[in-house]
Amino acid sequence: MSAAAPAGVAPFAREDARRRIEALRREIRAHDHLYYVLDRPVLSDAEYDRRLDELKRLEGLYPDLVTPDSPTQRVAGAPLPAFSEVRHLAPMLSLDSVVHEEDVRRFVDRLRQTLGQGRLALVAEPKLDGASIEVVYQRGALARAGTRGDGEHGEDVTANVKTIRSVPLRLVDGGLPPPERLSVRGEVLMATAAFRRLNGQLASEGKPLFANARNAAAGSLRQLDPRVTAARPLEIVFYEVLAMAGGPALTTHWELLEALRGWGLRVSPHNRRVESAEEILRYHREMEQRRDALGAEMDGIVVKLDDLLARSRLGATARHPRWALAFKFAPRREATTIEDIVVQVGRTGVLTPVAVLTPISIGGVTVARATLHNREELRRKDLRVGDTVRVVRAGDVIPEVVERIPRAGERRGPPFAMPARCPACGAAVVQEGPFDRCPAGLACRAQRERSIRHFASRSALDIRGLGRETVAALVEGGLVESVADLFAVKEQDLLRLQRFGARSAQNLVRAIERAKQTELWRFLHALGMPGVGERTAQDLADHFGSLEAVMAADERALQQVEGVGPNVAAGVAGFLGQPRNRAIIARCLERGVRPAHRRRRARAAPAAADGPLAGKTVVFTGALSSMTRPQAEELVRRAGGRASGSVGASTDYVVVGEGPGSKLQRAKALGIAVLTEDELRKLVQA
Repeated sequence: MSAAAPAGVAPFAREDARRRIEALRREIRAHDHLYYVLDRPVLSDAEYDRRLDELKRLEGLYPDLVTPDSPTQRVAGAPLPAFSEVRHLAPMLSLDSVVHEEDVRRFVDRLRQTLGQGRLALVAEPKLDGASIEVVYQRGALARAGTRGDGEHGEDVTANVKTIRSVPLRLVDGGLPPPERLSVRGEVLMATAAFRRLNGQLASEGKPLFANARNAAAGSLRQLDPRVTAARPLEIVFYEVLAMAGGPALTTHWELLEALRGWGLRVSPHNRRVESAEEILRYHREMEQRRDALGAEMDGIVVKLDDLLARSRLGATARHPRWALAFKFAPRREATTIEDIVVQVGRTGVLTPVAVLTPISIGGVTVARATLHNREELRRKDLRVGDTVRVVRAGDVIPEVVERIPRAGERRGPPFAMPARCPACGAAVVQEGPFDRCPAGLACRAQRERSIRHFASRSALDIRGLGRETVAALVEGGLVESVADLFAVKEQDLLRLQRFGARSAQNLVRAIERAKQTELWRFLHALGMPGVGERTAQDLADHFGSLEAVMAADERALQQVEGVGPNVAAGVAGFLGQPRNRAIIARCLERGVRPAHRRRRARAAPAAADGPLAGKTVVFTGALSSMTRPQAEELVRRAGGRASGSVGASTDYVVVGEGPGSKLQRAKALGIAVLTEDELRKLVQA
């Protein structure tokens, strides 16, 4: 029995259609593998499109034969109301990062000493600068994709990743059968040329431009409407297997990379096996020289131990594996002219001088402004309007003026003077060390707007649609005085503002409503307490377990928290002790905000639970002479102890190098034992 065929497709009996559909899928997948992974296309675009069109028509004729992994299912679906959360199969850790060649040599020496091996097998890879992602395959089919998020939980972007043509919907058998389950980590990228074309298109449409290719990739990936992602030129390069079950027994990272390539996943062709620090340094120099010719943003190289069993012996800290290292490139730098100096007011009231520059391109990104940090930094560098200066993008991201370039016969303008009054609200500025600060707090509109933007930012409550212009409109319209007022905003309130239509008002109110159910650490970070970033907020949440317990803690209790020293403890206690701040928190709770604590994965256990420093906390101060700070911290860890960055009531030892800072005085005041480097080594060897 045959069905009526659509125009352009010959009649097929069902069984014939099934065989033809399977043949077309195999052929299209094989071509995708040749094109995206091996860079060896054999079909023209027209021939490829003809096969895909035939497959679409046959599946339209026999819809019951459509499978989720068919090449036709890359078509973007309807917009999502919000991203759901995913838990990664294994933690997605960050990497320990260095910028000096000597640190690379120490890393290699440490691996040799720890493993007892004279000769090491290492893999060097480009450090691609995009958005990190986990992609999970079940029985060969793409099952899930999630952003890195906090390393343990991310956002489910499966629908968007399925639109990226370089990502196979089904793994192929490249000599080794695909595993039952595979969790693989990769980098979502936008090629440099594609990024420039996208920004050109956005400019012609009068839309905001992306600052760099990394932001473009991340922003395109996190679109609630998969059709937007599908229209963006994204690709993914995979570089690490996070978890694998029911697959081949492979023993090295290099074998895994080759297996990924065979299964149809794109792997960098620039990976290289190396055995020594000198080979790593040569690879680094080569990649730095070629970085602009490789077609994608990269900010360094990554070096990894190849042996998987040896990796498991080395383990990881709470933040990064001990078997890998990122070696960053030097920041890009260009010369330009300071056209003006303006002053910005931050959310804590700090006034920051900013250089307005003659626009220049650094690494394909147009730079027109750069921070000058503070009054003392401005004076030290002696920067003035009209000066020729050298600008770098620190970390290849943040523009910074590093120095003035003297010119023969130049006539310089007058020195820049920081304002005596806040440029946003007119309050008299107070000086605190090298900083100038507006003391008006939330009475200052600039501080009010920035505190609201921080509260809604992605790393805090992640309220989508609450950007700079929207916040300014809410404040100017009198709808929002403090962050608590956000949770009282209604659609009809927004419709009275010029920039809102019915749909945008509805979307924002829904986003605010979703933000009421949040994690405790996000809420603590969103409040903007002094010294409380994401990590400290997570530590506070883990230690106290509830908002009520955090608010009831005094400075002494706060210093019991890992990573919280006296300055941060004083800042948190001072913030939570202010009646205005407590009232804002109370209003948030009254309006339905429910910060809930979710216990995070346990941190990496010390390597020697019964070692001479078992259960002890060690703090370092001053410059060490016989080892680097990372080496010293590793020495403590291997002896069963924990290295901390601040002195507190829970500190057991403070190790003093040359030129110790205030940590030494703090240790003496608390009666904490003070050790030299030699004394630490003797203690560890006891």
